[in-house]
Amino acid sequence: MPSGLVALLDDISVIAKAASASVDDVAVAAGRAGTKTAGVVIDDAAVTPSYVTGLSPARELPIIWKITKGSLKNKLVFLLPAALLLSEFLPAAITWLLLLGGSFLAYEGAEKVMEKLGAAKHGATLEDEITDPVAFENERVGGAIRTDFILSAEIMAIALAEVADESLVMRGAVLALVAVAVTVAVYGAVGLIVKLDDIGLHLTQKASKSAQSFGRFLLHFVPKLLTTLSVVGTVAMLWVGGHIIVDSLHKLGWDGLYAPIHGAEHVVHEMAGAAGGVLGWLTATTLSAIVGLILGSIIAFVLHKVLGVGAKEAH
Repeated sequence: MPSGLVALLDDISVIAKAASASVDDVAVAAGRAGTKTAGVVIDDAAVTPSYVTGLSPARELPIIWKITKGSLKNKLVFLLPAALLLSEFLPAAITWLLLLGGSFLAYEGAEKVMEKLGAAKHGATLEDEITDPVAFENERVGGAIRTDFILSAEIMAIALAEVADESLVMRGAVLALVAVAVTVAVYGAVGLIVKLDDIGLHLTQKASKSAQSFGRFLLHFVPKLLTTLSVVGTVAMLWVGGHIIVDSLHKLGWDGLYAPIHGAEHVVHEMAGAAGGVLGWLTATTLSAIVGLILGSIIAFVLHKVLGVGAKEAH
């Protein structure tokens, strides 16, 4: 009995060490994959505050919580299993799905730009009289979750590419960890951003002069920050959408957009010296956003003017 017990404990020790090593491997792989998604994560954080801007302060955090739950559902329930199945049985399909997702993002961003320039608006906006606040909130949350789905798909695809050579179990663990970490980081940051004005108001009621001064600064700064993030969110949709389209077409063997964009990035990088990295990236980003705007505008025109999608809602 003692020897059997010792053998059992020894086996458990070996299993525990193996499990510990696996956890470490997952964490390292997730960290490596997560750094590659940084650009899309920033875009996601920039886009989301626009969905609560202008609504009742009391509804801001509940709305963000709804979007957070929708984002986790997107990643863990839909995208994670789909990514694993496709990577295992039909890896070529991932590029086509990303191309469709990039086109959707480009369309959403282009439509916002067109509306700002005076084109007909589709769906309810904050400028309209809100007769049904619950329906309007649900529409906003639904729009945010749809946009999050595309951004989440890009995040998962990038993370998957970093661990493509790992086992199926390892890929699943890494993608799950990246999904949860990114969601918590993005929507935690968004929640803080949209409540900064409440923090500022609270500070203005403190006895400390410095606290009051900082509180007043926040009250003046937050509206400008939210407006800026709304613009950044639209630009991000165009940039990320355009980038996905260009990169996906490149992977499919067509370099008509990829080659000139990356050629221009290389030229600027070489000419700009120490600032070459930043300016080269800005060049590629700007050109990708232009691609997104052009393609998104074409999609919007076809949907609304040719096919009549959303014609009844236009105003």
